[in-house]
Amino acid sequence: MEDMATQTLPEVDTRPEGTDSTGNDEPKMFHYVKKAKIAESAVMGNLVVALCGETFPVTKSPKPGSPVCPDCKKIFESLPPGGDD
Repeated sequence: MEDMATQTLPEVDTRPEGTDSTGNDEPKMFHYVKKAKIAESAVMGNLVVALCGETFPVTKSPKPGSPVCPDCKKIFESLPPGGDD
């Protein structure tokens, strides 16, 4: 798993998931979502809710340097380490 944040929280994945298609099948930015929901969404097609409130199915994994949703990043950085699920 790729770390894109300096802090790891057990309930929030440090590998954000993408939305906002650019038209070439590459997302414009990636969002932070709860780890427990990523596999379920990828397998079952369920929607996940990002920290910023965006709702989408998990379809892509980010590459290093992928742009991250500024709202998700701000919320993620304000969360206490090791928060509850």
